[in-house]
Amino acid sequence: MSNYLTLLYPVVSVTWLKNNLNATNLVVLDGTIAKVFNADSQQIPKARFFNIKETFSNVNAPFPSTFPSQTQFQTEAQNLGINNDSAIVVYDDKGIYSSARVWWLFKAFGYNNVAVLDGGLPAWLKHNFQTENAKLYTGEKGNFIANLQSECMMFFNDVKQASNNKTHTIIDARSSGRFSGKDPEPREGLRSGTIPNSVNLPFTNLLKNGALKEEETIAKAFSNVIKSKNEPVIFSCGSGITACVLALGAEISGYKNLAVYDGSWTEWGTLVPASMERPSTWTKQQLIAYILLYVAHSDLNESNKEKAYILNRVDTNVYKLVYERFEKDNDYQSIENIIEAVKAHDYFRNDLADLFADIKLMAFADGDFKPMEQMVYNQLRHILKHG
Repeated sequence: MSNYLTLLYPVVSVTWLKNNLNATNLVVLDGTIAKVFNADSQQIPKARFFNIKETFSNVNAPFPSTFPSQTQFQTEAQNLGINNDSAIVVYDDKGIYSSARVWWLFKAFGYNNVAVLDGGLPAWLKHNFQTENAKLYTGEKGNFIANLQSECMMFFNDVKQASNNKTHTIIDARSSGRFSGKDPEPREGLRSGTIPNSVNLPFTNLLKNGALKEEETIAKAFSNVIKSKNEPVIFSCGSGITACVLALGAEISGYKNLAVYDGSWTEWGTLVPASMERPSTWTKQQLIAYILLYVAHSDLNESNKEKAYILNRVDTNVYKLVYERFEKDNDYQSIENIIEAVKAHDYFRNDLADLFADIKLMAFADGDFKPMEQMVYNQLRHILKHG
């Protein structure tokens, strides 16, 4: 009986892997993102370290984890002893995180006999399965041949066109706080924001304790943001890593026309300056700053205390950008802008009480609640409640 494996599903369990560790064509890859290789760390037996950040990225590119060339990927895969008939199982030390990027890279280079280990190393350890000290691969080279599938990866101009023309559903895997602009980006100096005409589905929504949730739960999550199985979809995130977790979940759910934006928000946020032209694209911080500026100027004057309050709620750069826009708008335009922006931010429905409290505190920042501020407060309350 042949001991060669063919992987028919994009995910395998730790029990399945343990039972098939001795298969002739099995290659286990450790896709953990590590700053340096650590020989003291533990790995699944026979695992080979797949260095996403260096060996399998274009390190000369300005953005992290940049898609490698076909020649680079083929050469480095061969250096790991990967063959054209290898059955590849990839894992990482977080559960399902960077392993999905490795899975997607192989698919982008035309190789489908690859799967992600559900739950990764944590699940393996939880089952008390055997591990060994990590070591770099020094065996024979493989004969792997890469075959680029260009439709799998999207780049800046592709996504810009898709965003402008609304030809694809663009789904952002970042947290809701980062997507809305409420939370800062972890990368120093990178502005907050959102690709226009994109929607949010945090990759963590597909996971429980580092492993995938039930298929039905994952399918429902995608059905809320994608209209049909054949709809063209682009996944984005911070730097092209967790977008691949969404790609994994979408493939499991039967979606066919999938791509990952390689540069993701790190590239977009760097190349596209923040804009206040269209209120429907304002981030949450921008909208909050605009509303609070509107309240502060309801008596035709913004006090230092009111300005200090706003700066306590939003980033300085956001304040400056919003103030420039606010100065150009008359009262009618300000209300129209707020109405348009509110319509694009349904998440306000969940925290209206906090926003109303902000508006009141803003009005009281200079010591009293003037009749004009009371009128503006009531007006905004109506807008925010009824859109």
